[in-house]
Amino acid sequence: MIKIACAGDNCVDYYDNTGESFPGGNPVNVSVYVRRLGGQSAYLGAVGTDDFGKQMCAALQEKGVDVSHVQILPGKTAFTHVERINGERVFGDYDEGVMADFRLRQTDFDFLKGYNLLVTGLWGHTESQLADVRAMGIPVAFDGAERPLDEAGRIALPHVNVAFFSDDASDEESLKARILEIAALGPQIVVATRGGKGSLAYDGESFYPGQIVPCSVVDTMGAGDSFIAGFLMAWLKKESIPACMRAGAENAAVTLGYPGAW
Repeated sequence: MIKIACAGDNCVDYYDNTGESFPGGNPVNVSVYVRRLGGQSAYLGAVGTDDFGKQMCAALQEKGVDVSHVQILPGKTAFTHVERINGERVFGDYDEGVMADFRLRQTDFDFLKGYNLLVTGLWGHTESQLADVRAMGIPVAFDGAERPLDEAGRIALPHVNVAFFSDDASDEESLKARILEIAALGPQIVVATRGGKGSLAYDGESFYPGQIVPCSVVDTMGAGDSFIAGFLMAWLKKESIPACMRAGAENAAVTLGYPGAW
């Protein structure tokens, strides 16, 4: 069975207009989607001693995610205000809480030896530790969100195998230039997700366009993370880049059909 560890940021997304709250965060979401696709996953991060921290761990356990290496620290769990407007999520105030103090510990590195891949991202506080992960022979995937060349991204990218970022605004020529700039820092594969425009990937030699899977959109929360999980599961199975992109799009289409990330 494919085993993917996901480390870094989490937050509870609180929908102001409905009063609903959903556990979220890039690595958290990816860990759940890996389970949905039949893989084994673990989440490594930090939650507070509040009710949201308990909700986060309980929800992940219910989905079959290993939370044995979640750090429970005194304080508040990360929290984001969200509104859903015409199916699109709009983010408000964010409180990082105890996630600001998260770093991988030696026991976490030992734990990662049993996994095929580490997934992390821009706000995961792992960027300075990825060289150590790669030195262990563990591949790394990194989500740069909309700002892959921020300082954390520039620190992380030389130690990344597969880099993802989001850009649905740039024209294709500008997007290709941005992808090449990211690839020059070290990743073997760079993938841009483009919302309704699909995706675009680069493997150091060729660009590969990816198409969306038509579906009804209820909520876009988690769609990009679903794409990442689908892509990486296929990549670990040694499938072609176009096949990985198709797997990502199919998984994203499932998530788009219901409210919240999962």
